[in-house]
Amino acid sequence: NIYSVTPEATVYDALKMMADKKMGAVLVIEEGKLAGILTERDYARRAIAHDESPKNTPVRDLMTKNVLYVGPDKTVEDCMFLMITKHVRHLPVMDNERLIGIISINDVVKIIISEQKFALESLEKYMQGSL
Repeated sequence: NIYSVTPEATVYDALKMMADKKMGAVLVIEEGKLAGILTERDYARRAIAHDESPKNTPVRDLMTKNVLYVGPDKTVEDCMFLMITKHVRHLPVMDNERLIGIISINDVVKIIISEQKFALESLEKYMQGSL
């Protein structure tokens, strides 16, 4: 599922959505296009600069506007490399200009662990002569 808010939504509403859905970021969509992303980190780092309540602050004021994203052709390893080198935890997945999903660092870690577990199990079976 892709959850989003508008740039005019309050930071409070965006944070409430993230808490309710147990996610660390929400995409910001304006006129059907990706306009930004608001993360827990954005709030933690930028909210102090705004001496207003999150109930009065629009998402536009705290969101990251230049969003890094990947295409559907990128591998999990590509995503992990980008996340590590750019210090981001969430990557929208775009097919041309159409948003088709979002991948988090948790998703990447789970996939890599699953792949490694499968590889280890296959190697163990091979070593036992079961293949």
